[in-house]
Amino acid sequence: MTSIDQAKLKERLSPQAFEVTQHKATEAPFSGTYVNHHEHGMYNCVVCGQQLFASDAKFDSRSGWPSFDQASPGTTKLVVDTSHGMHRTEVVCSNCGAHLGHVFDDGPPETTGQRFCINSCSLDFKK
Repeated sequence: MTSIDQAKLKERLSPQAFEVTQHKATEAPFSGTYVNHHEHGMYNCVVCGQQLFASDAKFDSRSGWPSFDQASPGTTKLVVDTSHGMHRTEVVCSNCGAHLGHVFDDGPPETTGQRFCINSCSLDFKK
């Protein structure tokens, strides 16, 4: 994984993006920039710029966070998360280790059946 200078990163990111990507915080539901975003392009890691999710993989889960049925191959790593008394699967950037969100098995059955529930502030969209 890429080593990131935390002081420089804290200067570059918004306070919320820093807390989410570096300390596994979560933005409030329905508050993120990309919840109702429908342009075509790529959603990249806000920390390192790695391409993570194609806009074609995005769907409206009505969960309050941007949702994707798949990540671009090899761009994310899945980690067991037992914080907050729950058993979930955390999604992190495979390049820099930034926390992105969680993945659940309640996505569209006609595609992958997965729902990558991702914090908007961990993403940077490029057309």
